[in-house]
Amino acid sequence: MLEKSIKVRANATVANVSCGFDCIGYAMSEPSDELIIKTKNHSGINISISGPKSDTIPVIPEQNTAGKAILSFLNTININQGLEIIIKKGIPPGSGIGSSAASAAAAVFGLNELLDRPLKLEELIVHGMAGEAVASGSFHADNIAPAIFGGIILVRSYDPLDILRLPVPKNLFSTVVLPDHTINTKEARRMLPKRVPLKSAVSQAGNISGFTLALHNGDFDLLRRSMVDHFAEPVRAELIPGFHHIKKIAIENGAIGCGISGSGPSLFALCDSHEVASNVGSAMVAAFKKSGLKSKAYFSTIDTNNPQII
Repeated sequence: MLEKSIKVRANATVANVSCGFDCIGYAMSEPSDELIIKTKNHSGINISISGPKSDTIPVIPEQNTAGKAILSFLNTININQGLEIIIKKGIPPGSGIGSSAASAAAAVFGLNELLDRPLKLEELIVHGMAGEAVASGSFHADNIAPAIFGGIILVRSYDPLDILRLPVPKNLFSTVVLPDHTINTKEARRMLPKRVPLKSAVSQAGNISGFTLALHNGDFDLLRRSMVDHFAEPVRAELIPGFHHIKKIAIENGAIGCGISGSGPSLFALCDSHEVASNVGSAMVAAFKKSGLKSKAYFSTIDTNNPQII
């Protein structure tokens, strides 16, 4: 069999987006992971990794997010294909901006292209979720779906899986600030409550509805009012030094809303212009510095593209 190869890039993502725990996410324009996938005439999957904290990432396929996603994919199409996977991490693990999802998305999207698209784009999500579960300890789609589809997504249901693409209003910009601080995703999920008060559930449902309507209408004031989290943020805020002060600084500098990206430690802010996004990011970086942490800011529109073949 003739050996083939493909190189693909998948971007970072923001999950939860305040009110949408495990059900809302969006794609950033940067940073990103890059994968090279090569077919081989021998059985098995060989993985090599470079980039930030790559020495902390397992290379055993069953324990690697890209490897597990590919195994799930190959099992579905009933092919025993030998592969070499070369992963170049641009998104540090434990950053809260979809590091595991980017690798899993690039893996299943790239393999699907390499094998002449045996699966539809929507069918790739469940295999990416299988990969992500290796890192997070649970199946969730609010990172993997925007990593594959691009844009802003809503997971309406997990059983059956039903993913909706939400409109991206003009002039909606994202600021994400990544501090030099690591949070273990599995540990961050374990600390969440198993039950929430009915009042909190009702408020959260209202906020998700308001968030969705705000995107459809381009209503940034409604978006601001809807970006309140009653589930994860009250518990996870303590994991991020200076969180409440930094969020306050973001809002004071013009952000529509600000919250924890995924499990953290990254914070995101949605803004109504690139200028505001830049100012908010600079202010958040300065606030993190006062809390004793170096950080880096990323400014972008919401990326609406699928993973890119490069």
